[in-house]
Amino acid sequence: MKQENRSEIGLKQAIESLIEAGTSFDTDKLELIYHKNLQVIMINVEGQKTISDKESFKNLFDTKRKNGDPPLNTWAKFNHLEVNDNFGHVIVTRKVNLTGEESTIILSIDLVWEANRWQVTREVIFMS
Repeated sequence: MKQENRSEIGLKQAIESLIEAGTSFDTDKLELIYHKNLQVIMINVEGQKTISDKESFKNLFDTKRKNGDPPLNTWAKFNHLEVNDNFGHVIVTRKVNLTGEESTIILSIDLVWEANRWQVTREVIFMS
């Protein structure tokens, strides 16, 4: 999906593209959406923290694709969109199966406008 600009609409389109790429395990699209310095912080229901970088998080989706896993749920509720110059912040609630069981998760996503597109620099995932 073409990103029109640095507005909240463009920011939302970037996250919709991220959801589309992630749920279909399209690691080529994820390569473009994820910033080279991506950090993914996942906090599970016990409060345990896992930190991943771009390659390890892409590998998670690549493994699902190679295993023939069915596409993930694309359901999303946008709770917050904010653009400040070249920086964006999104909070989105998702229903997704990342660990073998579908659950509702809340993501806080930081983005930067770089190379004429929004790129995700950090995802903080709160699992419930």
